[in-house]
Amino acid sequence: MDPARIPQPNARTIVLTGGGTAGHVIPNLALLPLLEREGWRAEYIGSETGIEKRLVEAKGLPFHGIPSGKLRRYFDWKNFSDPFRVLGGAFKAWSLLGRIRPRVVFSKGGFVAVPVVFAARARGIPVIIHESDLTPGLANRLAIPFAKAVCASFPQTMAHLPPAKAVLTGAPIRAELFQGDRARGEAFLGLDAPGAAAPREKPLLLVVGGSLGSRNLNKAVRAALPDLLTRYRVAHLCGKDGLDSSLNATQGYRQLEYVSDEMPDVLAAADIILSRAGSNAIFEFLALQKPHLLVPLPLTASRGDQILNARAFASEGYSRVLPEEEIVGGRLAQELGILEAQAEMHRQAMRGSPFRDGARKVMDVIGRFA
Repeated sequence: MDPARIPQPNARTIVLTGGGTAGHVIPNLALLPLLEREGWRAEYIGSETGIEKRLVEAKGLPFHGIPSGKLRRYFDWKNFSDPFRVLGGAFKAWSLLGRIRPRVVFSKGGFVAVPVVFAARARGIPVIIHESDLTPGLANRLAIPFAKAVCASFPQTMAHLPPAKAVLTGAPIRAELFQGDRARGEAFLGLDAPGAAAPREKPLLLVVGGSLGSRNLNKAVRAALPDLLTRYRVAHLCGKDGLDSSLNATQGYRQLEYVSDEMPDVLAAADIILSRAGSNAIFEFLALQKPHLLVPLPLTASRGDQILNARAFASEGYSRVLPEEEIVGGRLAQELGILEAQAEMHRQAMRGSPFRDGARKVMDVIGRFA
């Protein structure tokens, strides 16, 4: 073939990929201001039905949906059909990449990213992967052999990556999180008594269960609500289909499925946070120096990545940790009280962290291979 007729990469075009949960999307979106500032044009490849479509289109990015499957460690009839969906996703991604012709693909993980990485390798497009958790998940383990570099959030992750590819960057943090306003957050949540001239003296407890919610954490919070409301105002992000209409009129308690544009203000308003231990969330708490109690997903519901994340943060003094199986009786309120009493100690530890925002370091890696 005449070399002049071979499609050449579009100047400064990047494809972002990743999905399944907001944690696989938000770090991609955190790069957008830097990408735009440096003259990059970004497009996104995600799953046809995942949360990423809504989040990406809200930012005005071109979004391309592909079929995606999931590799499960348990029996499910979908295990027989999903390999064909992955294959279909790889073919569609191969076609999309041929049309977009990016200089580089940046993958944040999740199973939708696997066929995109395979297709990029087949087309000779450099792939950069970012691993948020302390140990790589299955999707990233499948993709790493096809990548030029693998960025890591945790120092401990470097031991689990090929030395020639591993780069310690920290986690990309959304710039808008640093622009949050407490007064706007208070007004949005509307937790104060009607007609009150000033916010109540009670601190604000923010409960974060992840973008898909956490049934067990939601249940524990609601069981402890009478005790919690004597000490806190409670803003509860309970995830998709997690609302309990019987609690709508509860004074001092506000429940929401998910918060997007208002999240910087909500975080600014929070005095302490109760959360799962997803990597994206906890690095945001670290960057904002918000004292937090982590309840990681147990081994019965995960591969244990959140447990490792939480232990790593606790060992640095950033977090307090409560295993889910120990949330009994008044233990949750007791642990939150200890967190509140030790809040300044945790803030001081977080102020000394070298991993406040990894967006710039990730951009340096992208630039190196693009």
